[in-house]
Amino acid sequence: MNESRSYRPGDWFGIFGDQATVVLPPSEKARVPGLWALVDAGAGFDEVLDALIADGLRDLPGFVLVSEVDGETKVVLRGAATAVFTTAAESVTVEGSSVTTWAERSLTDVQTMRIEVADGPDSPDLVIRDGLVRISRTDRPAHLEPGDVTDDGEVTDEGLAVIAGDDVAPDVNVMDETALHPGPVPLPPPEPQPEPEPEPEPEVGAETPLTDDPPTNPQEPADGGHDGLTQAGNWGPDELARSQPGIAGQPPAPHVLAQPVARLTFSSGEIVEVDRAVIVGRAPEARRFTSTEQPRLITVPSPNQEISSTHLEIRPGAGADHGSAVATDLGSTNGTVLQQPGLPSEDLKPGIAVQLIPGAIIDLGDGVTIQVGQA
Repeated sequence: MNESRSYRPGDWFGIFGDQATVVLPPSEKARVPGLWALVDAGAGFDEVLDALIADGLRDLPGFVLVSEVDGETKVVLRGAATAVFTTAAESVTVEGSSVTTWAERSLTDVQTMRIEVADGPDSPDLVIRDGLVRISRTDRPAHLEPGDVTDDGEVTDEGLAVIAGDDVAPDVNVMDETALHPGPVPLPPPEPQPEPEPEPEPEVGAETPLTDDPPTNPQEPADGGHDGLTQAGNWGPDELARSQPGIAGQPPAPHVLAQPVARLTFSSGEIVEVDRAVIVGRAPEARRFTSTEQPRLITVPSPNQEISSTHLEIRPGAGADHGSAVATDLGSTNGTVLQQPGLPSEDLKPGIAVQLIPGAIIDLGDGVTIQVGQA
């Protein structure tokens, strides 16, 4: 089946991977990081289903699980969701609201698939290959209606357009909170102003012409506007030069900063500056990131296999965390322990970013620690 998918934004969580697709209602946000880690690692139908129902069905009001392997499509569905499949011979609809446990089907030669879970906003469908997004509907292969925007920026004007497998948007990073809560659109940078022409220097011995105008204070513009030199309150030069905290809701930090926000000292002696995303693990991979990001991949030893292949992310913070580094456990097997100065130690929850204080110690296991310092 074609590798491309499209989705219409909504409230449900859509988790898309090579071997499985999972759709969860808004109430199940706590399950999302662990399931994303499984799906993104290539887990198949049985492994993902076991994770879904590990705590029983009583607290799981609805879900959709679809797996497509070797020409066979398996679907398990529960709650307010509907899946429609077309094969070479028939159209099959599977509904979850009419059963007390779940509905399950196995099909071959599936050509198209649509999953509908809720009424979404009247907005264009978007194209995705693998990743985590909020959805109300998803189609595979990708379908675009008139007026939808393809990944290359073209607007469709007639009929339904099926997007080829390579013509899809880049993967969505699960740890990027803008994928779940889109922030404001960044304002364009101000246009550069031409430099003022220098005033001609008076000739030696020339008298200063007398005028009736009172002398102006160079620190106080005549029009009452800010000249960019005035200091507020009693802040000194050192305080003004310090990185000030950001404001919640502001645009996220750029992928690569001009100045790092922290310095990481590994127990091996290696020092890494946090001016971009830093991925740490036994054999870290950057496939969660888009082509515009350039994460640093730091490989650490783990003779006892306590550290996961892609274990931890440390990146510059955004919003209220602007100016500092944040750490996120990437669904590691044995977890990550954080010891912050003056605070009790805590186990990082997968997918939840925590602001790092200078002096913090991050313990990955197998004797590997990371000390966080000022850049």
